[in-house]
Amino acid sequence: MAEIAAARRIQKVWTSSPTLEGAGVHLRRAFGFHELPRFDPFLMLDDFRSDNPADYLAGFPWHPHRGIETITYVLDGDVEHEDSLGNGGVIGSGDIQWMTAGSGILHQEMPKGSKKGSMCGFQLWANLPAAQKMMDPRYRDVKSGMVPVIEDAGARILVVAGRVGRTVGPVRDVVIEPEYLDVTLPPHTPWSRPVAPGHTVFAYVIDGEASFEPGAKASPNQTLVLFGRSGSLQVETRSRPARFLLVSGKPLGEPVAWHGPIVMNTRDQIREAFEEYEKGTFVKKSGAAK
Repeated sequence: MAEIAAARRIQKVWTSSPTLEGAGVHLRRAFGFHELPRFDPFLMLDDFRSDNPADYLAGFPWHPHRGIETITYVLDGDVEHEDSLGNGGVIGSGDIQWMTAGSGILHQEMPKGSKKGSMCGFQLWANLPAAQKMMDPRYRDVKSGMVPVIEDAGARILVVAGRVGRTVGPVRDVVIEPEYLDVTLPPHTPWSRPVAPGHTVFAYVIDGEASFEPGAKASPNQTLVLFGRSGSLQVETRSRPARFLLVSGKPLGEPVAWHGPIVMNTRDQIREAFEEYEKGTFVKKSGAAK
């Protein structure tokens, strides 16, 4: 008889917090600076969902980034964007914007919402290892039709990044090689997912509710669930369905110095970045769209 893998235990559960960012965007932060380093190699997850345009139309005007990569996943509404690589355009429902800030990039992101005035999306920040902090910036839009949808033991999964069986997500060049899945479970459905030992794993519930450990209380919408470092993920729905983002990655184990949109390894590097920004020497490479 095959051995049943032990369940990956829940380390901590909490509800995302209302936060004001950009030029006055109301969003919810699932985790960020204050949760370091427990989410290594991830830095932040923001939830920007609203049916009120006044919550998001102020947007995120031109600002710098260095030392990170971002994955923006839009489920409803449009986001206009421009950057110092000369890229620009709109990402809409089901689209993904992946950006490597690397040595430095300037960009703006301006949510426009849908025709009904709704906006729904998530932005994940992934850290860059010290050896790649100053790599050339790069950028890609991934359209919704490029995101594979598979069925796995009762679960419906959109594979944003990583691999499920033979299916590989379209976001493939993030340096830390994360797994990023959008999982939907119908009611009364158990589902399991193996995760590499030692990897950081978290789930963020975006609809319904699910239990993320055998016998655990169900976690509802806007709940962040952080897991321990060993065992397989074992999820179960009861009377209600659930939809959640499932993200995992191998920790970098490096020091983090973080101020605003700049994430480096030392305070001196942070100081240098802001000095270059003031002098107009922040952007090192012209880069290229991919």
